[in-house]
Amino acid sequence: MKKKTIFQTVISRFLILFFNFGLIIFSSNIWGSHGKGLISLVTADLAIISFFSNIFVAGSVSYFLTKYPKEQVLFFAYGWSVLVGIGIVLFFGAVPHTAEVLPFLIALSVLLSLYNANISFFIGSQDIRKFNIFSVLQLAIHLFFIVLLVFVLGFANVEMYFVAQIACYFLLFMISSFYLFKNFERTRISFSKSLAGKMFSYGWKTQLSAFVQFLNYRLSFYFLEFFKGFSSVGIFSVGVAISEAVWTISRSLSVILYSNVLNTNDVQLAINKTKISVRISFLITVLFLFVLLLIPASGYIFFFGEDFHQTKSIILLLSPGILAMSVSNIIGHYFAAVNKLKILNIKSIAGLFFTILLSWYCIPRWGILGACFATTVSYCISSALLFWKFYQITEFRYRDFILSKSELRIFLEKVKSGSLFS
Repeated sequence: MKKKTIFQTVISRFLILFFNFGLIIFSSNIWGSHGKGLISLVTADLAIISFFSNIFVAGSVSYFLTKYPKEQVLFFAYGWSVLVGIGIVLFFGAVPHTAEVLPFLIALSVLLSLYNANISFFIGSQDIRKFNIFSVLQLAIHLFFIVLLVFVLGFANVEMYFVAQIACYFLLFMISSFYLFKNFERTRISFSKSLAGKMFSYGWKTQLSAFVQFLNYRLSFYFLEFFKGFSSVGIFSVGVAISEAVWTISRSLSVILYSNVLNTNDVQLAINKTKISVRISFLITVLFLFVLLLIPASGYIFFFGEDFHQTKSIILLLSPGILAMSVSNIIGHYFAAVNKLKILNIKSIAGLFFTILLSWYCIPRWGILGACFATTVSYCISSALLFWKFYQITEFRYRDFILSKSELRIFLEKVKSGSLFS
């Protein structure tokens, strides 16, 4: 991966982080904990629906784009997007919290899936620049429409969050389609049973593990809503979003490590690179968590409102799990690069098991604090499985988590020169 592309990707991640915080601050202050709870649950619903949509979208589009005509690939992606966006959402209509926003959820599901098909096209054609630009615009334009609807036009109800999101996805889908259809040949559109079967087979296999891991991340939201109501979900979701923002650097390191390991046949070199990435991720995560915990509770109240006075406590309780996942994500990408996917599935299933078990026991008794405990324990146990597997193939040393003076000096030099991810 070229240094310029890597740099653009890292910058885009930080811009995404910035606009995401803007959305959290706006939604928390405008609609309070109850409104934020509804937004968080509908966002989680949308993510679950996306896993079904992505069977023919996301990775499937990127993977088969170079093997079949783009017209055929997009034909299946668009058709599946509409089918799943309507069909699966109707199932969610039976869920109480989605009944009142069902039309919005249908529109969001269809438009998001169509938009993701286009974005996946950019990835498959190695146009990472456009992918980064549209990823940033997705949040920036959403934020713009919220400001327009609420502060300019004066619509204050929480549904405006979803109206703004629908407008955002529609606009971006139209713009991205303009680039895609420049050389589009309608005569090449055809139904290929072979392609349909291959896309489905590839799609569900890649989405299954990701879906289980997502449930590990977000199932506690549904337990909180069931036992304690929307407000608890809203308060907890803000603490989770701030804590998970710490993973920005770790995720960037993981992608670079994945690319490096894929392109080397030297097993020991791959392990050494993984250990270096582990050290950097551990150090940066500790520093970021330390900064977050230095902010007084009043600081979080200032940004998010009085309803969110528990935010610092939530971050504190989630910190051990966030640190464990930040480091284990590095190791997880190593196993993905060497095609040892079984341990990743086991890790996700183990985490989900403890999430369900502890959420069912802890949340009715301790509410938000119980959700924090369940999440942290689940993260630590699933991470421990990856650590155990990784250190079966190499020697365990405590210094794997601490940068030496020479490594720290090199690290700081790379940060100054902008070549940290090269």
